[in-house]
Amino acid sequence: MALTLVIGNKNYSSWSLRAWLGVFQTGESFEEVVIPLDQPDTAQSIARWSPAGRVPILRDGELTVWDSLSILEYLAERFPGARLLPADRAARARCRSVAAEMHAGFAALREAMPMNIRLHAPGRAVGAEVAANIGRICAIWRDCLAASGGPFLFGGLTVADCMYAPVVTRFRTYAVPLDGAEARYAQTVWEWPGMKRWVVEAQAEPWKNPKYDVP
Repeated sequence: MALTLVIGNKNYSSWSLRAWLGVFQTGESFEEVVIPLDQPDTAQSIARWSPAGRVPILRDGELTVWDSLSILEYLAERFPGARLLPADRAARARCRSVAAEMHAGFAALREAMPMNIRLHAPGRAVGAEVAANIGRICAIWRDCLAASGGPFLFGGLTVADCMYAPVVTRFRTYAVPLDGAEARYAQTVWEWPGMKRWVVEAQAEPWKNPKYDVP
């Protein structure tokens, strides 16, 4: 039975990107439903799919799964051949830990540098909290890559890479300087086929949001 994934605008919806990349990585066919965000009928449209009122939403037959991390965990169980979680128990625990840290943290970065793939806004002022978020993310990347040998955080592509993929777009949009291992990792994610497809489709979207389009 085909999957259905309900997402927001590809240019702006970082949480949708996370779940979409996981579905893409499974290699399964899926129907994509895009609900433009910040429109008068957005809440009503999302409510048709889930009472939680947020995207992304995954439908697998009669089952509805919502929240990006929950969707990724479900995909890892449903499609073990996609190897969205590491085979090694210790690596799997670390993968879940860094994915959960992304899920729950980095509020300052999210607020100061919203995802906007079409925007190029170098030189945005970075306060102490945002700088600390960036430093912590880069440290996670370096530590995971040193342990796994790369090219993704745990060797092959996993849930963790799906969770950090929107950060890669933010670092490009706002020209956050990266060096060494973290720069190579960001380029690896950017060139991942799933990400390349998402970026092309985000750039082609007709919807614009002035709230996020100011450099």
